[in-house]
Amino acid sequence: MNRAPVGPADEVRVTSAGATLRGCPWPAARRAARTAVPRPLPVERVELAAAAAAGRTLAEPLAALTDLPAFDTSAMDGWAVAGPGPWRLSGRVLAGQACLPLADGAAVEIATGAQLPPGATGVLRREHGVLTELPDGAAQLRGEVVPGQDVRPRGQECGRGEELLPAGLPVTPAVLGLAAAAGHDRLAVHRRPTVELLVLGDELLVAGLPGPGRVRDALGPLLPPWLAGAGAELLGSRYVRDDFGLLRDAIRHSPADLVLTTGGTAAGPVDFLHAALEATGGHPLVDGVAVRPGHPMLLAALPGGRHLVGLPGNPLAAVAGTVTLALPLLHALSGRTAPAAGPAEPLAAALPGHPVDTRLHPVRRSAAGLAPLPHDGPAMLRGLARAEALAVVPPGGLAAGEYAEVLALPLS
Repeated sequence: MNRAPVGPADEVRVTSAGATLRGCPWPAARRAARTAVPRPLPVERVELAAAAAAGRTLAEPLAALTDLPAFDTSAMDGWAVAGPGPWRLSGRVLAGQACLPLADGAAVEIATGAQLPPGATGVLRREHGVLTELPDGAAQLRGEVVPGQDVRPRGQECGRGEELLPAGLPVTPAVLGLAAAAGHDRLAVHRRPTVELLVLGDELLVAGLPGPGRVRDALGPLLPPWLAGAGAELLGSRYVRDDFGLLRDAIRHSPADLVLTTGGTAAGPVDFLHAALEATGGHPLVDGVAVRPGHPMLLAALPGGRHLVGLPGNPLAAVAGTVTLALPLLHALSGRTAPAAGPAEPLAAALPGHPVDTRLHPVRRSAAGLAPLPHDGPAMLRGLARAEALAVVPPGGLAAGEYAEVLALPLS
């Protein structure tokens, strides 16, 4: 039998059978989504070359398999010199070539990234050197060089075996590049969480202009890129009519780790999500959150270790549900470290709050601080489309100059 939370422990620990958080505070709902998953998805080793690791999460610390750089390297185009000048020029060293030792008083032309010859004491930049011809036809080089000048010494960035990155970080293009430079051919990453998106509602159109009683679906285009940015693999996006049996079967037969629904979370005449959840053997973990917009959001456990997040049908309310429940759950599934709370930022103008609920408001950054954007109603996206972040407004609101926590939004 479901019960309401009775204390802080119930707000955080929501995975026990029979426990449901109803109308819980917004921070507790986010914690509940992370703790709903007992462990991350399994580890896979994937090839760097195929970019299969991009967007996944490191399952193990990334360690250097070699010194970086692996040898003393020229940081500039110019000449590698040995000892004090002037130097007699003899030959050239390009990147990828082996090189002979240099004796004192000798120099070789060298390219950026080329291995420094043994015995070289520094690099004279091309624009700083002066060449003159000697009587025997050889070239003499003059210039000022201090020991170690424009040389990247072996191991300057890291030594072999050094930990470069901790587990739990998303694999970005920069991480792929670092892993390759450090000698890796494969990366240990968690399997991508799979998501199936079920967009509910007879009133939704997928093309053309809205008509009498019909509206365009905004969430079908909005959510998939956001889910991909969180490291998820979208198995598909389906439109489900306002029919109990269709919704029940769609949930029951979905193979996804996370079934994400839009609409049907409230108690309207065709809001069948709660009934369909019960019919499929699911159990609500979070049923309603004290946040505006989006308070009738839902998190549930499904048979087989799967989960369901029910988002409200209004677009901005669905975005609130995504950042509150869906993203923390996906991060936990993928083994991603919970994003650290960034520094709070000052408000350029007051942000009124709800009397008892947290409020999420679209904002942009300005010289004066976070600037609230208009068009922030539950059914509106105009403010969100211009926003850089969502400001977290505690109950009662914030005055101009006060500091607000911010939630980043995907900008690509």
